[in-house]
Amino acid sequence: MTALAACRRPALPHYPHSPQHRDGRFQNPRPRPALGFWKGLKLAWAVLFAKPSGTVPDTPIPVRALDRAQLEVAPDRSLYRLGHSTLLMKLRGRYWLTDPVFSERASPVQWAGPARFHAPPIDIEDLPPIAGVILSHNHYDHLDRAAIARLDAKTGRFIAPLGVGDQLIAWGIDPAKVEQLDWWQSTEVDGLRLTATPAQHFSGRGLTDSDRSLWASWVIQDEDLRVFFSGDSGYFDGFKAIGDAYGPFDLTLIETGAYDQRWAFVHMQPEETLQAHVDLRGKWLMPIHNGTFDLAMHPWEQPFERILELAATHQVPLSTPVMGERVDMRAPGPGSQWWRKAEISSALQTQPAPVEQR
Repeated sequence: MTALAACRRPALPHYPHSPQHRDGRFQNPRPRPALGFWKGLKLAWAVLFAKPSGTVPDTPIPVRALDRAQLEVAPDRSLYRLGHSTLLMKLRGRYWLTDPVFSERASPVQWAGPARFHAPPIDIEDLPPIAGVILSHNHYDHLDRAAIARLDAKTGRFIAPLGVGDQLIAWGIDPAKVEQLDWWQSTEVDGLRLTATPAQHFSGRGLTDSDRSLWASWVIQDEDLRVFFSGDSGYFDGFKAIGDAYGPFDLTLIETGAYDQRWAFVHMQPEETLQAHVDLRGKWLMPIHNGTFDLAMHPWEQPFERILELAATHQVPLSTPVMGERVDMRAPGPGSQWWRKAEISSALQTQPAPVEQR
């Protein structure tokens, strides 16, 4: 091998059959507005050094500790919010995880970056065998390398958008366990049907891999049960297209948090979350992507308050479970306003202490 060949970069993955992949990168149907160098620098400064007060809770928040015995006796179609966009679902007697993040920080390093507000309700080692992990994209608050490594031995399948699966394989996951889908492609696992659907977002874990992998939302079908998992997305007409193709949905799990007008193209305001739920023809709405990491400039509890008010105004059934609380996916129930200080105090007195991070 010549010195020149040894110095060449590996060939970039190529996805010639994907309509989303052009010129070496994945694209949104509507191009993402360019932020520009100076605006980007100003925004980075604000996020890193000029955070307003209140973006992190000043008291512990309630978490219902889980153990394997509880999960094994739970009825089918149970769902547990473990934090941020990490959800544990029991379907057809088996267990599924979305975007599992269990590390202390949503960051490329564990000595800096957004730290958790709470420990996960259950540790990875205490989970039962996982039928599959469903991934939406590769950002650090959705794809946790340490968690993937710890889940590998107990997970049957990793189902991901194009390119995200390649990342898993590069980390040592057996390619036979990895399935990658483009938008509108489906797979079936033990009677459960999973379809990758569009989202309006972006990808990247470093300075050189921007949009080299795809981002997606997911439709989860278990016979007559239909669930929508948004991953991350700005508001766009794709929600109506998904609703027309797969709705109505019994439950929509939609991002409501880490929003800001400066990045509105890739993260929805609460009003847009509600509209996305309506477009999808959802019955119950569960707001996710909140309550675990400090990723924006708004008060940490604001996403809950805003979506609660909007849902009441528009008579949309809203479910806001405590982290670790069991939810019936067909009839979730409203939950509680656990993020309010009086509710936090009461919940911490009556619930088991949060499990410690291992």
